[in-house]
Amino acid sequence: MLAEGQQIELAIEKVAAGGWTIGRHHGQVVLVRGAIPGERVTVWIDRAEKRLAYANTRDVLEPSPDRRVPPFDPRCGGAVFAHVAYERQLALKAQIVEDAFARVARAPLDAAPSVAASPEDGYRMRARLHVRGDRVGFYREGTHQLCDAATTRQLAAGTVEAAASIARTLHRHSPESLTSLTIADNIAADERAAHLELSSNARLEERVLAEASRDAGVRGISARTSGGAVLTVGDPAVTDPLRTLAGPGAEGEIRRHAESFFQGNRYLLPDLVRAVTTAVSPGGHTVDLYAGAGLFSLALAAAGHSEVTAVEGDRSSARDLRQNARLFAPRVHAKSLSVEDYLSESNGGIDALIVDPPRSGMSKPALEGVLRAAPPRIVYVSCDPPTLARDARRLFDAGYALESLRAFDLFPNTAHVETVGVFSMG
Repeated sequence: MLAEGQQIELAIEKVAAGGWTIGRHHGQVVLVRGAIPGERVTVWIDRAEKRLAYANTRDVLEPSPDRRVPPFDPRCGGAVFAHVAYERQLALKAQIVEDAFARVARAPLDAAPSVAASPEDGYRMRARLHVRGDRVGFYREGTHQLCDAATTRQLAAGTVEAAASIARTLHRHSPESLTSLTIADNIAADERAAHLELSSNARLEERVLAEASRDAGVRGISARTSGGAVLTVGDPAVTDPLRTLAGPGAEGEIRRHAESFFQGNRYLLPDLVRAVTTAVSPGGHTVDLYAGAGLFSLALAAAGHSEVTAVEGDRSSARDLRQNARLFAPRVHAKSLSVEDYLSESNGGIDALIVDPPRSGMSKPALEGVLRAAPPRIVYVSCDPPTLARDARRLFDAGYALESLRAFDLFPNTAHVETVGVFSMG
């Protein structure tokens, strides 16, 4: 059995969820960071269990032709694939999805799904950054050590600087008052807003937030104290024209606060929206669960769908959803309650269902509610292949068939991949 601190040589066999790769040492599975399938590497064992060990690559003895020098610290911003040429990253992510369906769903795919590519720089429209004094950044993987978000190139340069400016202003007036901030910008990167999390001893005046907003060039800032009170200056939200997301004929805009969840890749967002909306026929009643600020619901309405119910339980996202839905009232109905509560009260009558749950997938009560409602068509948007495959197994057992499966690389250099599965009642 392997032991912590041991150094061994491994042949890397394949990729696993979470950006790990797999090797075997006398039958014991070793999950390795920093390797590529097909390589032979020397690794240090970080942690060892009875049947499984975790390790980091130390030396690459037989490198893959797809290995590259990481353009930045791979442990900053979760960039566990930064050492892999981008085309190979897409292939690895397709294999992660394929493996999840084979192992977890017990439903092997005919072929790995295609993965839509994204530019590697400046793609990210929303990020939560940690603060230490007047410094702001990500945590290095597995630590509380701050690393420079600018080096990862995930965010637009102006977005990183706006976050840094806010941290400097608050530190100047009230040191150690700011623990983290969420910074958001729109697709065009010409609007920015921020949401702050404050320490228990923070004593901030509105004028300080106004100064921070002005210095950073953001539309507005919201700040939540440890007691739950919220301070607001300006308009802490950004907007995108619906024509950018739903096509040139769409009118109006979608608005979201920095605090609200929103799909994060400015380059692939229109393609993701089209993949979801074209999977739903215009007639009938469509329900959008985990609707966020209304991304898919508004795009459906703009495309001519006559009846859409959007359900969101998060307070900030639901507030944005209600405001955005007014543009298409009464065709879009916004429901501010949990998915579980909505489904427990639902009387069916759903022709198509869109679900975009968190990384943990649908809760057991939510999935049971979906099966009771038995919509003939389900479009499942997932950021985690294993939980998608887990929920897909339940859908298969209930009589659904997988009609199509597509993937989108919303977070290049990381292990994350967004997948859209379309299920129909066979």
